[in-house]
Amino acid sequence: MNTLIELLASILLVAGGIFAFIGSLGMAHLKDFYMRLHGPTKVSTLGVGCILIASMTYFWGLHGTPSIQEMLITLFLFITAPVSAHMLSKTGLHMKLERADKTGGNPRELREEGSDNPAAPPDKDVVADNDD
Repeated sequence: MNTLIELLASILLVAGGIFAFIGSLGMAHLKDFYMRLHGPTKVSTLGVGCILIASMTYFWGLHGTPSIQEMLITLFLFITAPVSAHMLSKTGLHMKLERADKTGGNPRELREEGSDNPAAPPDKDVVADNDD
């Protein structure tokens, strides 16, 4: 029985490591803010979730009782990651951050009024003058 639990925990650890690596790689190499947002918020969250589930499985098999703390950490991780991703993307849209040509979608926040074309990003010199 312990071998089966250790095998399951090992598979989850390897999967979690692969997901975390892919998420980090995406954050480092994707072209703009909106693309980079997917790496840490989706793939890395899945990786950390796999590692936490592997830990829960291993210690549940070792001690015979589930760890409530690890269950709560996993639950809060999966609840807070999409909320934080949504807040970051809304902030990016509000600040009208530049998008790469490959970034899909045409959000309402980036369109000029009465047009289907994206709005031009704010002039950085104007923003710098307003800070004085």
